[in-house]
Amino acid sequence: MSSEREIKIVVGDDEVSGLLIAPPNARACYVVAHGSAKGMRHHFFKTLADRLAEHEVASLRFQFPYMEYGRDRRDSTQVAQATLRAAVAEARRLVPNLLLIAGGKSFGAQVTAEAQAESPLEGVRGLIFLGFPLHSPKRPSAERAGPLFNVDLPMLFLQGERDKFASPDHLRPLVDQLKPRATLKLFADADHSFHVPAISGRTEDQVMNDLLNTLVAWVEAEIVQ
Repeated sequence: MSSEREIKIVVGDDEVSGLLIAPPNARACYVVAHGSAKGMRHHFFKTLADRLAEHEVASLRFQFPYMEYGRDRRDSTQVAQATLRAAVAEARRLVPNLLLIAGGKSFGAQVTAEAQAESPLEGVRGLIFLGFPLHSPKRPSAERAGPLFNVDLPMLFLQGERDKFASPDHLRPLVDQLKPRATLKLFADADHSFHVPAISGRTEDQVMNDLLNTLVAWVEAEIVQ
């Protein structure tokens, strides 16, 4: 298994931590932004990074400043986007020969979409969203869809069918509007964190396998070609 390398990323007057895994035969690197409540060391991101490496896809995950320093409130949009851009720049520096993909989980997915819509992330060839937060829980809508229409890159939405932050009834027609740039994969019985109830007959490991296979196949078809 490829080793995990700890790095530091400078963001203005702050410095945040990052973790890079770069398999020797990788052709692409996924820059992964964490969600609002769980940092880059959460088991979901650790498992994702390790399994991506098995599929010869590199990854660079990183902390937003509020998570790095234990602050109660999430960073402002400006700070969050600046951190993402700094992480992408560090990926370009550390693995200059790899094709770059950006994205992340929930809050990290939203930050990525907004940043790319505002000003393209240098060197990034596509975006992968792990549970895009399309709306607030119990308020199904497409309220956060606006920036996606200004993203001129291939996009992959990996989403649980029971995700309270993205009703399939709103997500499906949105992706249809974004085609051919966008691809949607829904995971039966999975919630926003890709957890599945025992009654479903599926395990979370099976969901992760399905997620990884979908992600890697998309990277090969849309990014590496």
